[in-house]
Amino acid sequence: MSGKVVLITGCSKGGIGFYLCERFSEQGCTVYATSRTLETMDGFKHPVEKRVMDVTSDDDVKLVVQSILEEQGKIDIVVNNAGAISIGPLLDVSLDQARKAFETNTYSVLRVAQAVVPSMVERKQGLIVNIGSLAGNIATPWNGLYSASKAAVRALSDVLAMECKPFGVKVMLVAPGQVRTNITANQAATLELFPTSIYKPYFDRVYERLDGSQAKGSMDADEFARRVVAKALSPSPPSYMTLGGKSRLFGFFQWLPHWLVLWIVGSMMVWRKPELST
Repeated sequence: MSGKVVLITGCSKGGIGFYLCERFSEQGCTVYATSRTLETMDGFKHPVEKRVMDVTSDDDVKLVVQSILEEQGKIDIVVNNAGAISIGPLLDVSLDQARKAFETNTYSVLRVAQAVVPSMVERKQGLIVNIGSLAGNIATPWNGLYSASKAAVRALSDVLAMECKPFGVKVMLVAPGQVRTNITANQAATLELFPTSIYKPYFDRVYERLDGSQAKGSMDADEFARRVVAKALSPSPPSYMTLGGKSRLFGFFQWLPHWLVLWIVGSMMVWRKPELST
């Protein structure tokens, strides 16, 4: 049994973070699950310590991290999993929506890392696991804010990996493909907010994109968590891993010319003629 202390963000029931908590605990880790409210984390079958933490708050993150360090004396693994989708055409979303997307998906990664890594450096060991997305590797229409914010997570992870290596701290970026969770139920599309949108004839495509991660071929969230935890607890965690529905397809896309990828993805999600209402 590992005996490692693990801090995980974004642990609402039914999501990736929830199952990561279960699988780390199953392996003998002391797990601290965090979410904005305790009620959203009900239902754990294995021992898990629950903490209220808003990843967009500097004070929240510092207080929770400090409390864990005082209780356990260390944090071996931190998993930056908290995230939110923001479905809608880029020309329609507000700058406030954009700021919230980056606060939750991107700045939180840096905020948590800055709070935890100094204690890892002191011990010359530790692992940061950042949950990115295939949409951060290959951007997809109608989910532009999410794609952009997860692309930034990828860049942050790469830089952290290089900058932390001299101090014995490792960074592992996980890029999920399609994984069955409750994220779309919790982050419904708000297309009614765009009554004058030039994209109204395409709204059916937007809803298709919203439900895409839950489509046939998606990986079960518990199975996803089991595989990620196995890699994170291995003697040599990889710097990058991807799994889930369409992960192989998107991996293939990365070998193609960029213009061709844009043409393929655009043809699939945008350019086929919309059904115009009469």
